[in-house]
Amino acid sequence: MSRVGRLPVTVPNGVQVEINGSDVLVKGPKGELNRTFSPEIGITLEGNEVHVTRPNDEARLRALHGTTRALINNMVVGVSTGFTKVLEVDGVGYRVELKDANLVMALGFSHPVTIEPEPGITFEADAKTRVVRVMGIDREQVGQVASDIRKIRPPEPYKGKGIRYQGEKIRRKAGKSGKGKGGKK
Repeated sequence: MSRVGRLPVTVPNGVQVEINGSDVLVKGPKGELNRTFSPEIGITLEGNEVHVTRPNDEARLRALHGTTRALINNMVVGVSTGFTKVLEVDGVGYRVELKDANLVMALGFSHPVTIEPEPGITFEADAKTRVVRVMGIDREQVGQVASDIRKIRPPEPYKGKGIRYQGEKIRRKAGKSGKGKGGKK
């Protein structure tokens, strides 16, 4: 039995879960999320807990069991508290600011990079600490937007300049040693 899949998803107060066959609708104070799962996986609501079951131990169903439970849990957490990814911008002359709802970044290119938030995503930017927060209720969407922002200027290994996740360790490389250039012939 899947260790993740057999755990029930506890539904907090203020969150409603509606199950219609393989469709799950979760409503909460931050919004609502809807997702369709495989019809082979059983999803039931008992009191304030959502239970996920599978009919047999086929490998494909074992994989879907834990995944389905984790996705439902992410939906419940998203509509109740939301998700946040924190990015740090490091580099001389690199700046971030918020204009209206758009994120405007100066990252060493010949032009500023402007990012418009997708529906359901909001940005917070602190110009002094050069920290960007990507927030939303859909964990998958928040992670994807943060990844897309990081791809604009990924951290480089020599000086560590670029955009990185908060707490991410960058493996640093030694630069040129300055020895052995040319040499005698």
